[in-house]
Amino acid sequence: MNLTIKEASRLMHKSEQFIRIGLQRNLLPFGKAIKNNGGKYSYYISPKLFEEYTGIKVQKKSKDTH
Repeated sequence: MNLTIKEASRLMHKSEQFIRIGLQRNLLPFGKAIKNNGGKYSYYISPKLFEEYTGIKVQKKSKDTH
């Protein structure tokens, strides 16, 4: 499971840009920002590392089986 920039932003009460820049500059140790050949970034945020770093519990998404 990957935590999105939007979810991390909401949980931390910070802007999405704060999360993006923090990941790009390796200042936030709970994820990675990978730059592709076109210069755009892809982000990965580990829910486990996010919880450990922030102390904020991440709600697990349940899969709808209906």
